Amino acid sequence: MTSSKSVVVTGAGSGIGRAVSLALLARGHRVALAGRRTDRLEETVGMAGPDARDRTVVVTADVTDPRQVESLFDAAVAAHGRVDAVFSNAGSWGSPGSVDEISAEQWREAVDLNVNGTFYCAAEAVRRMKSQTPQGGRVINNASISAHVPRPRSVAYTTTKHAITGLTKSIELDGRGYGVRATQIDIGNAATEMTSGISKGAVQADGSKRAEPTFDAAHVGELVAYVVELPLDVTMPWVTIAAAEMPWIARG
Repeated sequence: MTSSKSVVVTGAGSGIGRAVSLALLARGHRVALAGRRTDRLEETVGMAGPDARDRTVVVTADVTDPRQVESLFDAAVAAHGRVDAVFSNAGSWGSPGSVDEISAEQWREAVDLNVNGTFYCAAEAVRRMKSQTPQGGRVINNASISAHVPRPRSVAYTTTKHAITGLTKSIELDGRGYGVRATQIDIGNAATEMTSGISKGAVQADGSKRAEPTFDAAHVGELVAYVVELPLDVTMPWVTIAAAEMPWIARG
């Protein structure tokens, strides 16, 4: 295995964030697990086994608050010496609806969590990566295949995930000369609590409802671990992982 990396994972108390945290810890990395519920974060640490506990730090944080994000990265550096990578995973479907159906408040809530929260984490990570010795690190953003194709009545979620593409590309460009690399991971139908309804039936573009295939979120964990372990003379700007045969290349 490559040398142990210090990684910050947001939304680490469930779903994809939990799967990624477990994969990283299983491979010997040091992880700062962040989320809004301390009990769920501690569950994740417990699932990793006793050998992983001394390589973890649990931080209760709301990524929509830049001061809490700053404290999260302070805690990661204090515990693990530096920040080699961040997996910005905290996010939400938001409120369903077309552009004329959702309220201004519902729109702002989606933007605040999915875009602003990811931005705050990237900003803090890059500040640390530029100033530490040796310089550099990886910003890995969970975008979703909705960054490419929308589901019906998902204007807030889809728009925020499209925004992650611009953020990731800008980080990659501006990180030149500092060893900072950025990756956008577009995930489709990983089996989590958030996607539990999809396997039973999801509304398609033609208005019909159809059960869609899902896949084990542990595979996302292995993919993120692979990206974390890449040397900094390699970049992977974007990668897609999705359930085989799900309707996304040509939805509807």
